[in-house]
Amino acid sequence: MLDNLIRTAPTDVVEVGCLVAGEWLAGGTRAERIGPWARRAVSTARQADGGDVRAALAYARGGAKAVARMSPAARAGVLERAAATALERREELARLLALELGKPLKDGLGEIDRVADTFAVCAAEARRIGGEVLPVAGWARGVGNTAFTHRAPVGVALAITPFNAPANLLAHKLAAAFAAGNTTIVKPPPQGPASSAGVVALLLDAGMPAEAVQLLHGDGRVGAELCAAPEVGVISFTGSVATGAAVARAAGAKRLVMELGGNAATIVCEDADVGAAARICARTGYSNSGQSCISVQRVYVHRDRYEEFLDAFTGEVERLAVGDPLDPATDVGSMVDDDAAERVVMWVDEAVAAGARVTTGGQRDGATVTPTVVASPPAQARLVRDEVFGAAVSVLPYDDFQGVLTTCNDSRYGLQAGLFTYDVRRVVTAWRELEVGGLVVNGSSNFRLDHVPFGGVKDSGFGRESPRWMIDDYTVVKTLMLRGMSLFGDQEGTR
Repeated sequence: MLDNLIRTAPTDVVEVGCLVAGEWLAGGTRAERIGPWARRAVSTARQADGGDVRAALAYARGGAKAVARMSPAARAGVLERAAATALERREELARLLALELGKPLKDGLGEIDRVADTFAVCAAEARRIGGEVLPVAGWARGVGNTAFTHRAPVGVALAITPFNAPANLLAHKLAAAFAAGNTTIVKPPPQGPASSAGVVALLLDAGMPAEAVQLLHGDGRVGAELCAAPEVGVISFTGSVATGAAVARAAGAKRLVMELGGNAATIVCEDADVGAAARICARTGYSNSGQSCISVQRVYVHRDRYEEFLDAFTGEVERLAVGDPLDPATDVGSMVDDDAAERVVMWVDEAVAAGARVTTGGQRDGATVTPTVVASPPAQARLVRDEVFGAAVSVLPYDDFQGVLTTCNDSRYGLQAGLFTYDVRRVVTAWRELEVGGLVVNGSSNFRLDHVPFGGVKDSGFGRESPRWMIDDYTVVKTLMLRGMSLFGDQEGTR
């Protein structure tokens, strides 16, 4: 199945269908994906209609029962085989990411390696799902009884995935839902139809049953209809705050796991290794052209080291290779489309007009933005307050550690932060007081391990994306009460 999807000729247009009720549907309306670097059609996807949505939901009801009857060992076996296949086919899958999204091969290869890790971790977590024997006999009314719990599948999960990491974020949602015993309907991003279909095909080739997954390409109307469907029990969404709010409105009283972005801050203290901090921030501020919810966006540097860091950081950024994402040497490819690139340049120009200084970059060619460093933008600049989601990093001075924590918290977002220091007291203080879901010490905000809980607070969303924690969201606790049978002592006490 994966072989039919992945082609080797550089001018091929990859054609993908919708997967509904175990069948790949090819006919009907199709949408082309124009590669942001290639500037030509690189893939085409069959668009789901209302009939497809209804058929998928009906099939999911029965499919949920079939998947729930699979043993955890069987589900884990599928995921382990998928992990091995992902590593075997990593170059071909990374090429799809480069064509559809302009993501450099080195970033795409890293994403597929993470897909393999995610599958393997989900397999391990499938084997750990269990329950409890409850201590009911510890209270007088419970004497003589026994109670157990186990975690049962929710039934039907809906995975809505973004364009910036369409393979690994789909792997998180789909593999965790399957590990928990659910069936999943996938609504992938329009910008990455073939990349998303590749992950689904990989799992099917590894033995995932047809009942476990369906794939519907389409616009927001398809997503809204799926969100509102009573058959869906849990929705995992990654995307913008505005779209997340629309998902919540359409979903109503359903379980939601939402990751809604950020404008991540990294703090460089006066005791930091400034050279190392500059190198790390340069590499992690512009990977995938800055299109990551935890990409380095704001760097606050102690004033005593500010100019030193700014010079070092600018030099590191200027060494990044910008070019064809299919070239293994490329560090920075294109952004997802021309409009996204234009937004970054416009926000940089606004900051400069308000008194900021560009030390390097600031130009765009089509969908490609030259990695841009903006020194001392005003606090009210959109580059500082909103999510730029692009190849621009702001560098700002600070004087007081407690004050910079307050500045970092002055944001509607709170996903992840970075901190460069060797002072353990500052580490503890920042961990306690920063309003974020995660803190990376002696690293930038842009670092993630896929088996560690990941998610935010405030407008960055709620819930945690990591297999162990996602399985909690994809399962419900069911209780069994045995009256008149006790595993514990059943004699009433006497006074």
